[in-house]
Amino acid sequence: MLHRTRGNFYMYDRVGLTKQLKELGVKKSGTLFVHSSVKSVGAVDGGADTILDALLDAVGEDGLLCCATHTWDKVGSETDTFDPKNTPSCVGVLGMVLLKRDGAVRSLHPTHSMAVYGKGAKEFVEGEQYMHTPCPREGCCGKLLDADAQVLFLGVPLTKNTFIHGVEEWCGIENRLSEPRKMRIVMDDGTLFDASFAMHRAPVPDVSRNYGKLLPVFRKEGIAHEGKVGDADCVLCGCMDMFEVTSGLLADFPDLFLDNQPV
Repeated sequence: MLHRTRGNFYMYDRVGLTKQLKELGVKKSGTLFVHSSVKSVGAVDGGADTILDALLDAVGEDGLLCCATHTWDKVGSETDTFDPKNTPSCVGVLGMVLLKRDGAVRSLHPTHSMAVYGKGAKEFVEGEQYMHTPCPREGCCGKLLDADAQVLFLGVPLTKNTFIHGVEEWCGIENRLSEPRKMRIVMDDGTLFDASFAMHRAPVPDVSRNYGKLLPVFRKEGIAHEGKVGDADCVLCGCMDMFEVTSGLLADFPDLFLDNQPV
């Protein structure tokens, strides 16, 4: 709900944001992965921390909150070193704010890490340093599918849908990954772990720019739940639903995302 502050400004608060999230369909005790634009929510009393409080209230004490903290923009630097404690995210501030909370953990994926908080957080992020692709089936992205998690697009479009990168990867779509490159990961004890990871690559500059064509399909299938959180336009989708619909499309049209033509 909105409340008046000094100066007669109206701001969203924790109670109101939580109510909107529940009305949107966020599951209590579930796993929720968030792509977000904090600015899109509008004026919030307490800023990003209040948004996080509302998200955690919505999933409840038995739920798991995951926020994207990707760092793929750092690849190509002199060191190609990922330090989970210090390397900033290139996909918004919410995940980095979450990491300041006691009990929050960051997965050790050098390009597509997540900040995770809640029940089973440490187990959820285990082993990412041993993977070799951006969205491995055995890693955090694949665990979203195993948990039938929900993905919340909080003020951002479906072009930000990292999970669909995973679906393409798991379906074996050709020409989506680069050759592996050497990277380093700073471990908890300060030692460096030598890793090898492929990057996203396709015949077009960025296939994710075309993921937005899925929204009309998801609407038609009844799997896109739309509403407002604060001022932000939001879409909430289940991972299993997205996987089933998208993998079915890719079986018939493997190059579906090489253009932005309607499905």
